Amino acid sequence: MQFEPLNIPLQAINDAVTKNHGIRLFILRTDLNHPQISGNKLFKLKYNLLEAKKNGIKTLLTFGGAFSNHIAATAAAGKEYGFKTIGIIRGEEYPELNPTLQFALECGMELHYVTRTLYRNKKELYDYVNRQFSEENFYLIPEGGSNALGVLGCKEILQYINIDFNHVCCACGTGATMAGIVLALKNNQKAIGFQILKAEGYIKNEVTKWSDFFEDDAPDAGNKESDKEMQEIISEKKWEINENYHFNGYAKVQPELIEFINCFEENNNVPLDFIYNGKMMIGIYDLIGKGFFKRGETIVAIHTGGLQGNAGLKFLSH
Repeated sequence: MQFEPLNIPLQAINDAVTKNHGIRLFILRTDLNHPQISGNKLFKLKYNLLEAKKNGIKTLLTFGGAFSNHIAATAAAGKEYGFKTIGIIRGEEYPELNPTLQFALECGMELHYVTRTLYRNKKELYDYVNRQFSEENFYLIPEGGSNALGVLGCKEILQYINIDFNHVCCACGTGATMAGIVLALKNNQKAIGFQILKAEGYIKNEVTKWSDFFEDDAPDAGNKESDKEMQEIISEKKWEINENYHFNGYAKVQPELIEFINCFEENNNVPLDFIYNGKMMIGIYDLIGKGFFKRGETIVAIHTGGLQGNAGLKFLSH
């Protein structure tokens, strides 16, 4: 199994807002890195798939909601790279499959539904999985692909930005992508994560957790120079989480957000999803208007994919 270097465009955004405020804005189009395993999901899955193959494991088992980008991406990855896939889905089974689960099923994923109560209790959930699939030699990938190997993959995202920049922005659902980005920052660069959950302090804690993990697990841990450098990266001088643009929580949308996304695509030919990237971009534009970014600065927004989720929104509304 080989993962070839990706062709990820860096698209300049030139509109009245950026010009009036003297801001250079670019979007790293990781949504174009793969037809189905798009955006940050490919980076999160990369080293997990390689680890499963190295250990001779042919089944991937993972978790997600009924409209999960991760479920769709894992199913597609299993089909492309020759793994059997099992998806543990939060909530009850409906008579009609939504577009996400229909796609996963078409990719060959086995779907198993668990109650929301069981899903929330991770210890009981994992005990259930181990009992239910005791005869299956599976490689477990946590919800969202958010484990150490997922963070390691996300560290590679910034290498596709071939310009100097001051700020890099991404939407945050679990914190793993943001953690990888933070760990890859260079001097004079700052990362801003836009939390899409209504859960005060959640992403900040998750990013800190992953940063601490890599600090302790680093080959040169204990080296005073390395420890000092890592602490500077982890410090909030290099990154921050903005919790002001979640629009009342995960998968919650409002007319203002829908209007912004539609106008942005029409003006810039960049589609955005309603759950992650739309919220990040409306946040960036609001901060530009408020003078948060200084005139002459360069911002790179990471488009993390997830456009398949828009079909789910239409499914819910029909």
